[in-house]
Amino acid sequence: EHLKAFDREVNAFVDYMFGPRDARVRGWFLLDSYLPTFFLTGAYLLCIWLGNKFMKDRPPFSLRAHLIVYNLGITLLSLYMLIELILATWEGGYNLQCQNLHSAGEADIRVAKVLWWYYFSKVIEFTDTIFFVLRKKSSQITFLHVYHHATMFNIWWCVLNWIPCGQSFFGPTLNSFIHVLMYSYYGLSVIPSMRKYLWWKKYLTQAQLIQFLLTIVHTLSAAVKPCGFPFGCLMFQSSYMATLVILFINFYIKTYRKAPSRTAIKETPITTEIKNGFHKDCFAAANGFLNNKKAQ
Repeated sequence: EHLKAFDREVNAFVDYMFGPRDARVRGWFLLDSYLPTFFLTGAYLLCIWLGNKFMKDRPPFSLRAHLIVYNLGITLLSLYMLIELILATWEGGYNLQCQNLHSAGEADIRVAKVLWWYYFSKVIEFTDTIFFVLRKKSSQITFLHVYHHATMFNIWWCVLNWIPCGQSFFGPTLNSFIHVLMYSYYGLSVIPSMRKYLWWKKYLTQAQLIQFLLTIVHTLSAAVKPCGFPFGCLMFQSSYMATLVILFINFYIKTYRKAPSRTAIKETPITTEIKNGFHKDCFAAANGFLNNKKAQ
């Protein structure tokens, strides 16, 4: 009873903040109450914290088969959403510059159904981070990574409840295309024989940045030439995308900045420390070889 009362209070507050919800999505799984989305996000953050503690003194899991199946599944789901969004918006005669929420009839419902899958895919993608934790890839669990995963799931709960079609279609269409490329890359990178062909990671990050910039331009185009789509939602989406652009540019610079040239690296002095009759560089080389072997 206490949980039900809390649920009513939370949803009453959300409705007060954002106004009446779109009646077309009432009763859809996970949408009527905010609490499931909130608790799933909390569980995600808790799993990262507890998982890192659990794995601290344990060897990393390989999970190669799991990763291949998972990445293939997300790739196929993203491909479905991409194709279905293109077909639904084409059927509804969507205006690329600005599309309102009610003029396309059944096509709007079709778009909303795909966007529900897009929202649900965000909770599935929490598994990305869980795999990083279990494989002890702590360097991959950045602020950008966690921020992006946690916020997208919550934002798209709001989108599905208040603006489940119309102008909302553009970002998920682009993102589904990017995810087809991205999860294909991740899946192939798990297979050792395929790694030599995966030279395009840098360009994938560039494509993600272009995606965010195009979404901002598309969102603001509806503010320049209004069509009845809520103005506040346009401003929020543009601001959120701007934070992703800033964080991704920072990630790009740190990841792909030029390594120091060979001439800039100091040569090892001739008179160096010798331990147990061996030059210390022998140990460094052996250790590097062993570490590399373990990593493989």
